[in-house]
Amino acid sequence: MKTFPMFLQMADRLVVIAGGGEQAAQKARLMLKAEARLRLIAAALDPELAGLVASGRAEQVTEASAEAFTGAALVFIATGDEEQDVALHAVAKAAGCVVNVVDRPELCDAVTPSIVDRDPVVVAIGTEGTAPVLGRQIKTQIEQMLEPNLGALAALAGRLRSAVAEAVPHARRRALWDWVFAGPIRDAHARGKEREAASLLKAAIAEGQAPGDQARGHISLVGAGPGARDLMTLRAVKRLQEADVIFYDRLVDPEVLELARRDAQRIYVGKTVGAHEWPQEKIDALIVSAARQGQRVVRLKSGDPSLFGRAEEELRAAREAGIETEIVPGVTAASAAAASLNRALTERGATDHLILATATKRDDADAPDIAALARPGATLALYMATRQIPRIEADLMAAGWPHDTEVEAVANASQASEKIVTGRLGTMSRDLEGVTHPAIILIRFPMHPVAVAAPIPALTA
Repeated sequence: MKTFPMFLQMADRLVVIAGGGEQAAQKARLMLKAEARLRLIAAALDPELAGLVASGRAEQVTEASAEAFTGAALVFIATGDEEQDVALHAVAKAAGCVVNVVDRPELCDAVTPSIVDRDPVVVAIGTEGTAPVLGRQIKTQIEQMLEPNLGALAALAGRLRSAVAEAVPHARRRALWDWVFAGPIRDAHARGKEREAASLLKAAIAEGQAPGDQARGHISLVGAGPGARDLMTLRAVKRLQEADVIFYDRLVDPEVLELARRDAQRIYVGKTVGAHEWPQEKIDALIVSAARQGQRVVRLKSGDPSLFGRAEEELRAAREAGIETEIVPGVTAASAAAASLNRALTERGATDHLILATATKRDDADAPDIAALARPGATLALYMATRQIPRIEADLMAAGWPHDTEVEAVANASQASEKIVTGRLGTMSRDLEGVTHPAIILIRFPMHPVAVAAPIPALTA
């Protein structure tokens, strides 16, 4: 992001527009919506701009001197003449102004976004001057998403905001506003029933809370998916945007956290294979404690929280404390790995079993018997297995599986740092050398295995 989006107060501030044609008129219309004072620099004005001057809504200056730009909060240069635009840009910059030169992004300090206007709700879409047509296409999509009278609902909420602050406890206000903008009030208002919407909101304020809100905490175990944030579910994104506090692991991509609401508390509970910085019991206690305070808690886990993520321990702690919980599934790493390989995990007539397993157990438990899981026509997806590759190879070869059984590993599936390695069971340790956690190892066992003897070592004299 090279340009920083910010909404500026423009009421009664001076905006200078250099130009007298249609491009200048477009900027004038935009700035008049923001209630700015306009100064037009042009020897001649088109009828629309001349009408603004005649009505007193703008002033005209015929000469582009340095004084004409003095005190301007913002300058638009839109003469339609490239040489004149460059010359005026130099004068405006010398006067210390923030300048936008129409259709010349390299000369712009500020870029005009595409705007969806539901005053006082305003959505601005910017492409840093690189793709204005794309910006307009996105604008069209958002226009279709937002009901035409949404601004009036926002204005109603603004008028009653102080009443909410007085009558509704702080811990319950967010739940109230969520109910206002995602429930019956917004539905009624969108149907043109403004009075009904206002009555519902005032009744909730009188009650001191949204209907049904008892200020109870809630814990959501949310799957962040394999890494790429666009692989998250819509429900997962919604829970992040609702959360008061988010407990996240080492493998959660920072871009995923950008989807959370800005004021949500983020707490790193970095669990690392072989080096658990945060004991599970401490994590359980923390999320339960936060929920007991009435907070909406998100326990954010990479992949799917119900697969090898110790979710049951956290759910049990919440249940024992009487706290409501939910699981929001995520795309698990095995699915992401298959997608990266552009191969299905199952194939009719070749692979009729899919086995998800971990090669790592608790410190006090025996190592998993991977050979016992193998069967003809199965794909074995191994999680947390990179440190166990030599043992897995030895156990499966000892069990008689063919030397040329397919083995694939995908590290950091779906991420920019993704790495794909393919090999064979008989040379698995060598083929997968350098593959590190987090990675999924896929072993595809043939439907009709034929044992292949290991290569005979060469004779020496």
